[in-house]
Amino acid sequence: MSKRDELIAKYAADLKDKCGVKADMDLLTKVTIGCGPSIYNADASTVSGSDASELATVKNNFLIKKLGLKDSPELDKGIAKVMDQYGQSNRNKYRAVVYYLLTKHFGKESAY
Repeated sequence: MSKRDELIAKYAADLKDKCGVKADMDLLTKVTIGCGPSIYNADASTVSGSDASELATVKNNFLIKKLGLKDSPELDKGIAKVMDQYGQSNRNKYRAVVYYLLTKHFGKESAY
């Protein structure tokens, strides 16, 4: 099993155990690949739910640039909902899982 496959399995377990979501493995794989090499870097592979600049980066680089959404208060609400779903007390929020949940939340699976 490759390192990427191991990470995808870990992300699927996180979705199931921490978010109560059964992962669409095809979409999760595409989202993980879309994250590029950041998934292998301990700092870049996670998202800090309490860091405003980190959340702004998720909004600008992922929601607006990647998914093609228009900047609006709905984006911030969507991010907040995903962070709550993942669990505010959960320190390690994997970027691929957050992006997967955001993709599902905004119904933008077609971006992949």
